[in-house]
This record gives sequence, C-alpha cells and structure tokens, in this order.
Amino acid sequence: METHLDRKKNNLFIILCGIFITNALVAEIIGVKIFSLERTFGFEPIGDQFVSFLNIEFLLTAGVIIWPVVFITTDIINEYFGKKGVRKITLITVILIAYSFIAIFLVTRLEPAEFWLDVNSTDDEGNPFNINFAFKKVYLQSAGIIVASLIAFLISQLLDVFIFQRLRAITGKKWIWLRATGSTLISQLIDSFVVLFIAFYLFGNWTLLNVTQVATNNYIYKFIVAILVTPLIYLGHFLIDRYLGQKAADEMADKASEDKTFL
Repeated sequence: METHLDRKKNNLFIILCGIFITNALVAEIIGVKIFSLERTFGFEPIGDQFVSFLNIEFLLTAGVIIWPVVFITTDIINEYFGKKGVRKITLITVILIAYSFIAIFLVTRLEPAEFWLDVNSTDDEGNPFNINFAFKKVYLQSAGIIVASLIAFLISQLLDVFIFQRLRAITGKKWIWLRATGSTLISQLIDSFVVLFIAFYLFGNWTLLNVTQVATNNYIYKFIVAILVTPLIYLGHFLIDRYLGQKAADEMADKASEDKTFL
C-alpha cells in the first residue's frame, strides 16, 4: 500500500523529471542558433578590441543558456534516485527529443495556407519575407544535428551519473559541491565537443577551427556557470530534505549510492 512518504517521493521524481525534460528539449531545439555574447550585451568582440588578427569572438549555442538547469536537475536526481533514476529519465528524454524532431519534420512538410503567407509576406520594414521558408530554416534541423545532439546527450548523462556516484563513494554525504560540480565539468567537456564535431564538422560545413572555437566557448560558459550555481544545488537539497524529512532524504541518498555498477 502506498504511503504518504511514497507519494511524496513519486511527486518529487515527477517534478524533477518535468524540469529536466522541458529544459533538455527546449535546449536541443534552440541550440541551432549561434550567438555572440559580446554583441548581445552591446560590446564589440574581444578580438576587434585587443587582438583582431586572431579573430577572437565569444560565440555560443543558444541552448547553453538553459543547459545549467539540466545538469543541476541531473545531480539532484542522481543524489536521491541514483543511477537508475538518471538512466530512466535520460532514456525517456532521448525518446521524447527524437519524437519531437520527427513531429517538427512532419509539420514542415505541410502545405502552408495562402492567407498565412499573404499576411506575413513582408517584414517589419516592408521587405519581402517568406515565412514558410523561415519556419523551415528555424525548426528543421539537419539529421546530423539531431544525431549529434542525441549521442552527445546520452554519453554526457551516463558519464555524469558514473562520475557523480564515484565521487560520492569517496566523499560520503559531505562535499556536495565536489561531486555535483566535478561530474558536471567532466561530462560537459565531452558533450561540448562531441555534439559540435558530429553535427557541424562530420555532417556540416564547419572547419575544425569553428568547432573548436564554439565548443571551447560553450565549455567555458558551462564551467563558470557550474561553479556559480553551486548554491542552487545546496538550496535544492535543503528544500527536498525539508519536503521529505531529513531521515527519509538521507535514506534515499544512501540507497542511491549503493549501486556500484558502471552504468
């Protein structure tokens, strides 16, 4: 018979899964856009100001903006639900991302209504504008990007959960920041380079210099954010411990750490 505590645990897992899936899915969809961090804040690229001959500009994929939420949620699920919890939500997310891209692909094949094209035939400045073409360009990512995203996501998540549990075996209940931040920094190093290399070098037309520049910038951003959000990880633990009760939360964390399998 399900107890009140069991319901709390289930509710907690559902909430964490919802946060995880939503942010992972949105990050994958918006990740096709590459933006300049300096120009976004109204500054000229670093290279233009200091070392222009190196052509340095801090370029990032749009998906990295919300990706920190994904690895925070991963570490919290890992802490309380262990490898099985992270594996389960990772596989579900991969399936849902693949489903989303299939749905988007099918939608882009639909014949647009004439009035929709007419009312959106010009931009805000009166220039000719093909909204159907723009819709396809924004939403229809190449197969290479989709494959790369799923592979990199799966590898980084499984690596994150393994490193997290290995560090927890060493640190015990202490040093939450070390296992959370350490596992994130290592797994995201792999993720940052794998996804861009497969998507834009193997399947695209980027040079290795383009891939290295954007991947390095993505990782620098993730590295900095992973350190900055450490207080949020402690806040998440505090709220969950209050919600479940300290004894139940400790028992869940201890049980989660007992799984010694590699994956």
